[in-house]
Amino acid sequence: MSWFNIFKKRPPKTPLVKKYEAGFEKPIPKSRTLGELEFVVLDTETTGLDVKKDHILAFGGVKIQEKKIKIETSKEHLLFSKKQNISSIKIHEIIQSENALPLDDFVEEFLPYLGTGILVAHHAGFDVAMLEKAVRPYGLKRLLNPVLDTGDLAIRLEHGIRLDPSRVNLKDYSLDALCERYKIPIHDRHTAAGDAFLTAQLLLKLLKFAEQKGVRNYRDLMRW
Repeated sequence: MSWFNIFKKRPPKTPLVKKYEAGFEKPIPKSRTLGELEFVVLDTETTGLDVKKDHILAFGGVKIQEKKIKIETSKEHLLFSKKQNISSIKIHEIIQSENALPLDDFVEEFLPYLGTGILVAHHAGFDVAMLEKAVRPYGLKRLLNPVLDTGDLAIRLEHGIRLDPSRVNLKDYSLDALCERYKIPIHDRHTAAGDAFLTAQLLLKLLKFAEQKGVRNYRDLMRW
């Protein structure tokens, strides 16, 4: 297959994608304080754990501004799904809803909702990969937002930057384990909105811990 055919098959960027990309012409100033940063804490529930084969069933999002959770900006959507496997239903208990959004409608709301905020998730790599898969047909190859993983942040804060990964028990850094350690009551587990809200609470605890360690701004935070 020629390079010409590869590029020819790439979907064109929609006006929505172009508007989203325009927001990143200027990077976040490294000196911006933690209180001045906007975080978009998110979670997805999916049909499985294979990014290539599976798809998103539900999305939950919570915004943090001025180090406070903004309930009025929270968002939850069930997405239209033609099929899902029984094992995924047992975990998240999501069955096709009459109120589920088609993918086109979800993307129309999703990209403006993200804006240029810092994306936060627990095990963020998977959620981001699934969301990038959802927006790829609209001409967006990857999300441009900075990404912060609460699990990785907790490990670095508790063990230091120069940690030996082999000495870390990853079970101690699951969302459940961290919520218990940081005294966050667990509610609505394994729902997109519930897990996003739990992760948002965890992030606030970790930001407070980070400040105690001298983290003051965007540069310091992303270094950690």
